[in-house]
Parts: sequence; C-alpha cells; structure tokens
Amino acid sequence: MKYYLSSYKFGNEVEKLKNILPKEAKIGHIDNARDCTTLSLEIREKCLKEEIEFLDSLGFKNEHLDLKKYFGNEVELREKLKELDGVWVAGGHTFVLRQAMKLSGFDNIYQDTLKNRKNFFWGGYSAGVCVLCDSLKYVANVDTPNDFPYKGNKDNVWEGLGLFNYGILPHYDSSHPESKEIGKEIQRCIDNRWLFKVMKDGEVIIIEV
Repeated sequence: MKYYLSSYKFGNEVEKLKNILPKEAKIGHIDNARDCTTLSLEIREKCLKEEIEFLDSLGFKNEHLDLKKYFGNEVELREKLKELDGVWVAGGHTFVLRQAMKLSGFDNIYQDTLKNRKNFFWGGYSAGVCVLCDSLKYVANVDTPNDFPYKGNKDNVWEGLGLFNYGILPHYDSSHPESKEIGKEIQRCIDNRWLFKVMKDGEVIIIEV
C-alpha cells in the first residue's frame, strides 16, 4: 500500500501527492471522524465539500465514502472498496473514526488490502493517521473516548490498525487549537515510556509497504 500521511489537511507535499496515483484514480473520502457529537452538520458538510473539491483539483475522481452506510454489512463495503484505488481519511475524532471502522468491517478489509493490494492508496491527516497506530491510547486526552454518536453503540475500540507500533502525535508546536493538548500527550508518553513520533502541521510522511 501507498500512504500519504499529513499532520493537518493536505500538508506541504501536494506535488508528491499528485504523482502517487495516476490521473482519474478513484478515491473514497472517509469523513466519519467528524461524526462526533460536538461538531455541527454544517461544519461537517463544509469541510467535506472543500476536501473533495481539492482532491478533484489534483486530477483524481472522488466520492464520499460514508462508513455508516455499511454498518453491519462488511461484504458490501468490501465490494465497494474493490472499485476504488484508494481512500482519503479526514481528521476529527479518532475514537469515533475507529468506531465507524469497526462497525462497518473496514478494519478487517484494511488488513486484507494491506496484504493483497500493493498499489492501494491511503491518504489522510490527524485522526486519519492516528488510527494507523497500534493503539489509540496516545491521544486519549485530546480525543476523549466518551463520544458515542452511533445508535446502539457504547463501546470504544482502543486497538489501532497497527501499521505503526508507536504513537503519532499531530499538530505538534503548531497553530492548531489542539497543539497545547498534544504537548500534554507528549509528556504522558514520556512518563509512560511509550514510543511516539511528533508531526508539525505541514509535515507529511510518505511510505510504501
């Protein structure tokens, strides 16, 4: 798989992003990190529209991939992802995003995709990066794990998708409103001797596995 992982939005390596996939590659935009109860529908829709329009401007073919539509229907989501060349996973609430991935079976599909689709693309930022770590414990004080927007679900998933065996902490030393809280998370990682990596807004990690 190919990864373009940004601390915030699209970062400072957009020219490289344009070349990771061929023109008109089909991208599913996953916006479920913004399903958190503290964010208004108006803001969610505005951010979604802006990000899809930006991806369109890079020459990709983009659509909204709402994981809520696939809750309890992993088979259908698996078929949908076969039609796509990649996903863009937006930031927001990491625990809510992880809930959506579990309820839809996206986490299972990801593990299979990692093994079988070398050219599949994962782009994203903030929560869309944190969810790739081995655990969500690194951001438990930034994205408080007590937001349950999905009817009937009151269970958090603490396990990340496991691409990284350490935490990634975005918005470090940046103008982002969560930067101060990230500083506290860094100290918590140090106190607990947890491995971690920080990212400043603008920074991007590009990898291929």
